[in-house]
Order: sequence, then structure tokens, then C-alpha cells
Amino acid sequence: MPEDEDFFEEHDSPEFADDENVENELYEHHRIIADKGQGLLRIDKFLMIRIENASRNKIQQAAKAGNILVNGEPVRQNYRVKPLDVISVVMAHPPRDTEVLPEEIPLNIVYEDEHLLVVNKDAGMVVHPGYANFDGTMLNALVWHLRHRPGAGPDAMPLLVHRIDKDTSGIILVAKTEEAQTRIARDFFDHTIKRTYQAIVWGTPRENEGTITGHVGRNLNNRLIMAVFPDGSHGKHAVTHYKVLRSYNYVSLIECRLETGRTHQIRAHMKHLGHPLFSDERYGGNQILKGTTSGTYKKFVENCFRLCPRQALHAKSLGFIHPVTGQEMFFDSILPSDMQSLLDRWERYVSGRGENQTSQ
Repeated sequence: MPEDEDFFEEHDSPEFADDENVENELYEHHRIIADKGQGLLRIDKFLMIRIENASRNKIQQAAKAGNILVNGEPVRQNYRVKPLDVISVVMAHPPRDTEVLPEEIPLNIVYEDEHLLVVNKDAGMVVHPGYANFDGTMLNALVWHLRHRPGAGPDAMPLLVHRIDKDTSGIILVAKTEEAQTRIARDFFDHTIKRTYQAIVWGTPRENEGTITGHVGRNLNNRLIMAVFPDGSHGKHAVTHYKVLRSYNYVSLIECRLETGRTHQIRAHMKHLGHPLFSDERYGGNQILKGTTSGTYKKFVENCFRLCPRQALHAKSLGFIHPVTGQEMFFDSILPSDMQSLLDRWERYVSGRGENQTSQ
């Protein structure tokens, strides 16, 4: 086995069945150091031996995309491995073994060409089939969409490169070819994809702008949630940059820019900062964490929970270089109605115009 492998984390774990195990990029990273006695061998054959379940096609796609580096330099698939070569490989994760059945489900596709498409996903939609979610997913809808386009073949299949939680809304990038998938996987690995989220959190961070750095991994006492390990003792390196956009004293609208894409990264990082996402049941945001817990204020907050009964998180924008044309692409989206209505209510409340909202 390789000396160091970085796979996306337990994507089919039943503990995360209801909201998927995300926000993970869907790629594999392998780092291998050739033995001192390694004989000259083509790197594609070498990797077929050293990487479990690696297909020849995936290795060829990785080489074509410049995703196979030897001693820091990209090489072709016919490069011959030498003793003590340090080899780094990034490959898109292979398609799932389970068949994804087409389903006619409405989707908000904001861009599409022959190589990729961009979807603005509604909250409540699971991205792909998995444990306890076998149908009704975005992937089922995309299979239908691709197979019913003029000239589409029966094997048309969307290829995921990242994903977001079931109850998180917003922009998702999907590849339509293995070449595009492999090149985008490298961009995620190199952190050149620009992603911003907007979230409504409890309270207001002390600093209007800041960076949260801390490994994110499974909570050692509760596998249903993720935790932050600042000392790096568990989990994986994670970095979130945040900025307060608007403060309503009790809650704030913040922007988060991701460098890494770990499971529940924003949700875990903001809880670690002391400002859980509003209405986030898993991370304690579905309780009153700012203000009194009785009287008309309590009724007002309970109505807000009913208005937005999910974590208040939206994948707002995505910027990347087109994997084939090299064109700079950028997609933005407005806040969904539940989050916008939530902000409007808090605005009226803190301005003294929210007295009648407790009975709504």
C-alpha cells in the first residue's frame, strides 16, 4: 500500500445517512516513495500495482491532466520509475458500483456545456444515492436530464467532483466527462477552486473577519457530528475564512470562504468559534443561544426555527478555471427564501418593528 493515502472520508457511513457525509471533495490523493531497489518500470504499470483498485483508464486520465508528479514535476504515463522517486497522484474518485436510476425531478441547472454543468441545489435534496437514500437525489435527476437530451446516449452519467449537505442549499459543480472530472479534482486538491458560503449564526464573532484553522474529524464521543482538534491530534487539516456581513446582535449573517472541504467543516468550525449555525440541530444551533429563554422573545425565536427548520447555510458562489477551455468561470446565487425571510424577521425585530411576529 502507498505510504500515505488521502481518501475522502467514510462517504457511505450510516451515521451520516440523512444529510450525507460532506463537504468533501471527491478525489483520491496518493503519495508513494519508490523502494531503494526499485527497477525501471513504466509509471502506469507501477501505479496499477501500488494503488488498490486503480484502473488503467483512471491512471491515464490522471497523467493526461498532469496529476501524476514525480519529485514535484508532472510526468507522462510512460515515465520509468527510479529508486526513491517521490510520486504524488490525484485521481477523481471512481463511480459508485450501485446503479443510479434516472428520475424525472426538477432541477435548477444554471449552466451546462459538453464538459460540465452547474446546479443550484434546493435545501432538502440529497446529492447522491447512499445509505438510506436510494432515490430522489440530485444524481438521479441528473441521470434523467442527461439521458433525455437530444443525441444523448444510454450511458450518459454525471460525475461528481464535490458535494454539499442535504439541508444546505446552493451551487454544485458536476463533470460530464472523465477528463473534466480528473482536471477539476486536481483543482480541488490544489485549493484553486474559489468557494463562498453564507450562513446565519448565533451571536456575532468578536472579530469582523478572521480565519479558523483546526483539524476536523469525527467527534470522539458522538460519531454523528464532527469536532475540531486544534492540536491536530485527530481529523484532517481544515481552514475556513469568515467575514461578518450583517449583525443583528442576536444573530449574524456571515460569509465563509473555504480553503479545504472537510465533512461539516463550516458547521464544526463555527461551533468551535462559539457561534453555531442558526437552527443547526446537530451542532446545538436549534436552541436559544443568545437572549432570554422566555417570554415573547422565546416565541419569536421558535417561529424563526419553524420558518427555517434546517441549518441556515447556503453555498453562494463557485469560481474555477474551465477544465477544457481554460476560461475563468464564476457562478453566484441569491439567498434562498427561507434564509432571506429569516434575516428580514431579525431585521424587523432588532429595529423594534417585530412586536407582532411572535404569533406568526
